[in-house]
Amino acid sequence: MAQQFTSVEESLKKHLPEEDKKEVFRILYGRELEELDLPLAAAIPLNLELKGYSFTAETEDLRPPRRVRVGLIQNSIVLPTTDPVSAQRDALLAKIGQIIGVAHQSGVNIVCMQEAWNMPFAFCTREKHPWCEFAESAEKGPTTLAKRYNMVIISSILERDEDHGDTIWNTCVVISNTGKVIGKSRKNHIPRVGDFNESTYYMEGNLGHPVFETQFGKIAINICYGRHHPQNWMMYGINGAEIVFNPSATVGGLSEPMWSIEARNAAIANSYFTCAINRVGTEVFPNEFSSADGRPAHKDFGHFYGSSYVAAPDGSRTPGLSRVSDGLLVAELDLNLCRQVKDKWGFRMTQRLDLYSRSLERAIQPDFKPQIVRENITHQN
Repeated sequence: MAQQFTSVEESLKKHLPEEDKKEVFRILYGRELEELDLPLAAAIPLNLELKGYSFTAETEDLRPPRRVRVGLIQNSIVLPTTDPVSAQRDALLAKIGQIIGVAHQSGVNIVCMQEAWNMPFAFCTREKHPWCEFAESAEKGPTTLAKRYNMVIISSILERDEDHGDTIWNTCVVISNTGKVIGKSRKNHIPRVGDFNESTYYMEGNLGHPVFETQFGKIAINICYGRHHPQNWMMYGINGAEIVFNPSATVGGLSEPMWSIEARNAAIANSYFTCAINRVGTEVFPNEFSSADGRPAHKDFGHFYGSSYVAAPDGSRTPGLSRVSDGLLVAELDLNLCRQVKDKWGFRMTQRLDLYSRSLERAIQPDFKPQIVRENITHQN
């Protein structure tokens, strides 16, 4: 396979004239963010890219700063997909455990992994065996991480719902810094595009748009394909989220031009912080598969391009992590910025939910007709 392009940011730093860099980065990423002082030496043995940035807010008289550090983990799988399921899962658990240790040393309060972090992203294959073996209970599964380092942990898994006929869901489990499972959020929108054959395994989530009030702020999870649906992002904001995580698994040939736009747009439109996380690497499966798109049968999904980033409600964002390597992105967020941006731009005040609720109520009716006004042309003899 040809060598992958490392990142847009590295290319810009390498090729831009020095006198242009500051202005180009301002236009692309918004205000300049201060870099955090992080334990870089702890990341070296893990071959882990470690980056950190700080989002500040205006100083207020009546409210102290509400600073929280989030950690975004992107990673490749460890073992070949032909290895036993238990070995693959345990190797990933060990790897993520080490990265969470670095997150702790970096002062992280909330850490989120990529979509289905504890397994290869095998949903392209449409094979049930052995991939369904990775499914586990959200409340007591083997990779439902216990209390560690006083951090909230967002763990994206393939859930086995034993109380409802062993049904499988794509689920994020929210584990409190006390070690208790606060709750879970399920994937609301399931892709049926290219090799993303996920509805072979699970269907759309049934838990709505929950927001979890933690010691460090109100958080929500918009899993992967949900980022393409503005209404999905909107509902987490309506329910009070201050930070929305988007654990994903997506490949360069499909979605990369959209990646840097969608979570950032959501942060602006909904006056909260967004954290976009994508896995990295190319995962090869034992058997060929195809997806009725005219391409020859193949054994891999394509390259998962990483590029995880954090965006703020004022439109600023961090540079992305690498497209090719494991990484931990740390961002310090002052949550006071959420209300300050609401006051400045008034997006929530001018949102007109009443108008859209009436329009949407009409749109879901069987006899709905689009509101199209056409010119009335009178034909003359």
